[in-house]
Amino acid sequence: MPDVAVVGFAQTPSVRSTTGTTNGVEMLVPIFHEVLGGLGLSKSDIGFWCSGSSDYLAGRAFSFVSAVDAIGAFPPIMESHVEMDAAWALYEAWVKLLTGEVDTALVYGFGKSSAGQLRRVLAMQLDPYLVTPLWPDSLGLAGIQARLGIESGLWSERAMAEVAVRSRADAAYNANAQLSGEFDVDALLTEPYLADPLRKSDCAPVTDGAATIVLASGDRARELCERPAWITGIEHRVDSPAFGARDLTTSPSTVAAGKAAGADGVTVAELHAPFTHQELLLRQALGLGDEVRINPSGGALCGNPMFASGLVRIGEAARRVHNGEAARVLGHATSGPLLQQNLVCVMEGRD
Repeated sequence: MPDVAVVGFAQTPSVRSTTGTTNGVEMLVPIFHEVLGGLGLSKSDIGFWCSGSSDYLAGRAFSFVSAVDAIGAFPPIMESHVEMDAAWALYEAWVKLLTGEVDTALVYGFGKSSAGQLRRVLAMQLDPYLVTPLWPDSLGLAGIQARLGIESGLWSERAMAEVAVRSRADAAYNANAQLSGEFDVDALLTEPYLADPLRKSDCAPVTDGAATIVLASGDRARELCERPAWITGIEHRVDSPAFGARDLTTSPSTVAAGKAAGADGVTVAELHAPFTHQELLLRQALGLGDEVRINPSGGALCGNPMFASGLVRIGEAARRVHNGEAARVLGHATSGPLLQQNLVCVMEGRD
């Protein structure tokens, strides 16, 4: 089977827009031009297209079909879609490249979270019979998880605040970040609770945005990129959707995916953690020590475009390989409530 690499990555700035009618097409066209132009490719050079989005978030049926207008009606394309974070679309595209049917693929994800009440919309991903009718919002559920971890001695409110401070400081170097700047841990700990023990600084912001990644295999990857980020391992696993059937302070699916993908030895990890305590949980699940740089982009806490944020984590990790900053990196994505589904992608550069 051919080796597959990330050769291109682009994303929109992370913003919260409560006005205007920005849709998938308007978000995607500029970044398609950016990533394809940077590689010297045209749309007709892409062998396979795959996207990730959600009709529930968009508030209309078959919203992903409308987004295909960003690609154009001609020439005809080979296209697919997943109703979840576009990191899983990347997995599908990776499998397509392994078959040898095509040697390039473009993956994209997009979401306009500000169009509705995100905390309420996310209740639609819960058990439709027993949980969704209660309409528990996403922050309240995350608060339960955070409280369980605190009571178990796995983390503290101060440790959570330290994650927020570090993330926003790192995001100061990311032009696409929504939140950034210098903050003080003690000051954050005086903020009121949104969902005890979560404060505003513990939660990812509501974000509109999109991202795209180009994959290529074998010699084609070497032609397109001076230092491709070769995917050496990629795996996704799922935990039970029933909250009472799993320990919310651990993530067995992340542990299993990390082992299968070969997470050992990475020096940079981009973790898709929409809440501060989830970063702490994921670090433990993946066995990432203090020597590993976590979320140098600022992570989802500084910009969380739904259905693209996991793909951004993979793209940001790959960027560190492209620019020679790191030799072996990890990108993580999650989907579903409270880290239910987890994907781990390990990449490396080869001299």
